[in-house]
Amino acid sequence: MKELKIFGVIVFFTLFTYWGVEPYAHSIFHPHVEPADFEFTDLPKVEATGDVANGKAQVEMNCVACHGIESEGINAPLDNQTANMSYGVVPPDLSLAGKIYNANFLANFIKNPEVATKTAHKFSEAGKVHPMPGYAWMSDSDIASIVAYLQDVANRKVEKDGLTDKEVFENACGRCHNMKYAKIEATSDVSNYMGSTPPDLSVMIISRGHHYLETFINDPQKHLHGTAMPRVGLTEEAQAQVIAYMEATGDSKKEEREALAPLVLGFLAIMAVLSYFWKKEVWDEVK
Repeated sequence: MKELKIFGVIVFFTLFTYWGVEPYAHSIFHPHVEPADFEFTDLPKVEATGDVANGKAQVEMNCVACHGIESEGINAPLDNQTANMSYGVVPPDLSLAGKIYNANFLANFIKNPEVATKTAHKFSEAGKVHPMPGYAWMSDSDIASIVAYLQDVANRKVEKDGLTDKEVFENACGRCHNMKYAKIEATSDVSNYMGSTPPDLSVMIISRGHHYLETFINDPQKHLHGTAMPRVGLTEEAQAQVIAYMEATGDSKKEEREALAPLVLGFLAIMAVLSYFWKKEVWDEVK
């Protein structure tokens, strides 16, 4: 009985110390941030109804001068190297844009990219020009039509070919970030115009964790105010696919580890019980 009391005292003070220190440390190193906002409520709502046919015409007149849409047989006008030299970044292929990006975010991005991505501090406020020109002069109806067309293109492609986690990752992250574990190299060298080199994402899931990435990808400014990383505008489903791919690549043994944990804990529990009875038996003989 005496041993149990000692054990209870040790457990109490251990838990008291842990819960007294850990929350404080967590509040310092991981301050509270608002949950991910997949509706992007800070952006004005584009209420206009889009027309796919008009959207196709608008894209052909305004977008394909820089962007390709491979699923529609429209190739990018410049190769990656030339585009990098010309714009400082490789304009993305738009085949999946209508699927992986929130529609209202996409409309606002077309209007004013630096406002939608929260990168004004890196461009207009710093005397620079965003590599993608804004189309604020365009009517809401035409912008909504572009979004409707891109959604139609993406839906047809996904219906035909499906959509893997890797494809979403490459479209959302692969232009700026490397992932050496998956042999993915960034298509753009953005360090010059963004002011910093984007990190390799191979083990980011381990170093940062799922919860951090969920809020950080949705809005990097919540965690790192003034960071060069733009808000990407992914839908909740697309962001989940990005994180799932990062987890599958950077923490591929997670399922094995989690499956093994109950067995290890069970073994320790059994050994603890056996040790207790063995000790009791030995001391009974001594007495």
